[in-house]
Amino acid sequence: MLTRSFNTKLKQSITAMAVSASLLLGNLAQASDVEFEASGNIAVEQRYFFEEALDPQQLGHSQTSISIEPELYWQWNDGNDSVIFTPFYRVDSHDEQRTHGDIRELAYVHASDDWELRVGIRKEFWGVTEFQHLTDVINQTDGVEDFDGEDKLGQQMINLSLVNDWGIVDVFLLPGFRERTYAGEEGRLRGSFVVDEDNVNYESSAGQQHLDIALRWAHSVGDFDLGASWFHGTNREAYLSPSLEPTSSQVLELQQYYAQMDQLGVNVQATLGDWLWKFEGIHRSTSLEDFWASQAGFEYSFVGVFESNIDLGLLMEHSWDSRGEVELGAQGSLLQNDLFIGARLAFNDMQSSELLMGFGSDLDHNAFSFIIEANRRFGDNFIASIDVRLIQSNEENDLLYSLSNDDHAQLSLAWYF
Repeated sequence: MLTRSFNTKLKQSITAMAVSASLLLGNLAQASDVEFEASGNIAVEQRYFFEEALDPQQLGHSQTSISIEPELYWQWNDGNDSVIFTPFYRVDSHDEQRTHGDIRELAYVHASDDWELRVGIRKEFWGVTEFQHLTDVINQTDGVEDFDGEDKLGQQMINLSLVNDWGIVDVFLLPGFRERTYAGEEGRLRGSFVVDEDNVNYESSAGQQHLDIALRWAHSVGDFDLGASWFHGTNREAYLSPSLEPTSSQVLELQQYYAQMDQLGVNVQATLGDWLWKFEGIHRSTSLEDFWASQAGFEYSFVGVFESNIDLGLLMEHSWDSRGEVELGAQGSLLQNDLFIGARLAFNDMQSSELLMGFGSDLDHNAFSFIIEANRRFGDNFIASIDVRLIQSNEENDLLYSLSNDDHAQLSLAWYF
């Protein structure tokens, strides 16, 4: 545990480094070799839910939203120094919580021969598996974007990356915590109860100002890509329990509690011919529980099926969590004993057409999910995507049951500039 005095000194050091970075960025205007690029996308998204929601407070069948995510990039000093700025904003037709903005990235990067320094707000991804990323704990999940956990909020950090012959070592100082976003009262793809965004408690007296730290080692040895990580700080997953405080809402709300945690993680990916083997495993310890979890599986690729340009990949993964069954008030996971089978098609055409289909089955309950994700480029600047998600659960004590009426199709059209 960090002592209070060390914590204070470390925060002072972070502040000093941030000020130094700001002064350095101020020299951009005086630099003669600055290169600037602007890109990004504007997307229109339409969801259609096939059934009425279980909760009458939720929206009906149709949900529309518009999002914008520009990316501004500067580089100078022969590319050794750079700044990236990626804001994001979405406007939703029904869910007030889904109308939200975020700074996905606002960071300065300096690269040297055997080290790299990154300061600011960034997204850092850890993981190798397809259907769940257990080791990926740096960024908070943006839960209003989708329920699959793939979308992340920007995280304040100082990251020093050291390159050695025996691997890359990353040191992270994370001076601020982001609370998870949840769908609102009218939103769909949420549980039976609304999560109260104003009723939040922390195990640490520092709350959102707690200084988290993390270490990661990554290395490639022959056909194997290896990674090991350690995280100490505020758990990105909240413990949810019924609120005892009266609210103006007509529905029961859940309060959030963020505990401190230590997590050790390992990920392995092996490329053996046409086989791609994947594994992620963690051990997480909090004041409320200790548990192990794993995600493991493979992808087998058929290149040029039926003498065409199409590549076919067959996927299978299994999720396991030592906590087993999960009840309201426990943190837990929906994926305590689940099997996933999928197929990926890469058409290798001029339009970069891709298709992913997946089927997931909870081996402890009569519950399953089915997904289709397809996208195709039109012209040079437009990408159309369609997602179909079907969810089935007949047991009311299963956490997936609250989403069983949320089968939907989602169509999006994005203009990239």
